[in-house]
Amino acid sequence: MFEFEVIQNLKPNDEILEIIKSYVYTVKNGKIKHLKATNLQFIEPTEYLITYPTTLTIYEYKVNEIANKPFYIKEHKQKYNLKEIKQILIKLKI
Repeated sequence: MFEFEVIQNLKPNDEILEIIKSYVYTVKNGKIKHLKATNLQFIEPTEYLITYPTTLTIYEYKVNEIANKPFYIKEHKQKYNLKEIKQILIKLKI
């Protein structure tokens, strides 16, 4: 049987929450888990599910300093950095 231990809980990004506060959305906090008896770690991303004015699923991953695009939009199938995500979300308001 697999046993996981939560190493760290990931909180939503305050800047994104500020932009999407006028939208209909839900947020699921992310986690970093360790599989006991191994050296494997699993990352569950923070998920922002926007349902109005459009349907958009944004995943935020905890990344190291090498990877500078911690956001992934499921519908676009592409990675983004914080600046790009903010521009996309602001365009939804228009």
